[in-house]
Amino acid sequence: KSKSTTENGKSLVDSNPSSSISIDNLPSPRTEGEILQKSNLKSFSFIELKNATRNFRPDSVLGEGGFGCVFKGWIDEHSLLATKPGMGLVIAVKKLNQEGLQGHKEWLAEVNYLGRLHHPNLVKLIGYCVEDDHRLLVYEFMPKGSLENHLFRRSSHFQPLSWALRIKVALGAAKGLAFLHSAESQVIYRDFKASNILLDSSYDAKLSDFGLAKDGPEGDKSHVSTRIMGTYGYAAPEYLAT
Repeated sequence: KSKSTTENGKSLVDSNPSSSISIDNLPSPRTEGEILQKSNLKSFSFIELKNATRNFRPDSVLGEGGFGCVFKGWIDEHSLLATKPGMGLVIAVKKLNQEGLQGHKEWLAEVNYLGRLHHPNLVKLIGYCVEDDHRLLVYEFMPKGSLENHLFRRSSHFQPLSWALRIKVALGAAKGLAFLHSAESQVIYRDFKASNILLDSSYDAKLSDFGLAKDGPEGDKSHVSTRIMGTYGYAAPEYLAT
């Protein structure tokens, strides 16, 4: 899954460096000082997440995208320390690929947005790891996977959704977007697509992946200038053209 390129590798990002975007304007010293202090996220060490995922074993991979691989892990529900497989709280650990399409700025945007935004239709971010060149994110585990997996039957594990469930998912995703657009500090999501809509055990939809998110207009401003971001097929033609 690519966040800023098409399947054939064609970039959707304007190469003009003068076109500003919120995450591009963030400072780049790679310290925890960049993370908003008001977030209630746990700062994990790399060894803690290594233990939680059994050393990032290949058979624990849940998926892979432009950011990197997502691994299944287990932690204690109260102490948040690593536990044996099958015990405690199941988590999803997203590990940044140092040579991937996304990097520190997208990681930081994800931490800062999901660290302060809380809603039933947004995926819950439990914590993060920033240690040396390691960048990881720790989320609640979503047992039913992504909407995309169900729509395209990525494996025999994913079953077709009934119309009632499809409507439930659509309404949940819409509620998540409505929350972002009506929050005190509005947020432009910019990457709304089936692969970013995750489903919990009850098929409640939750928006994930805020690496391309951007602050909305403030005060008396009605527009926000931005470069084209996202994935072809999901962006409105008017947005791409103007």
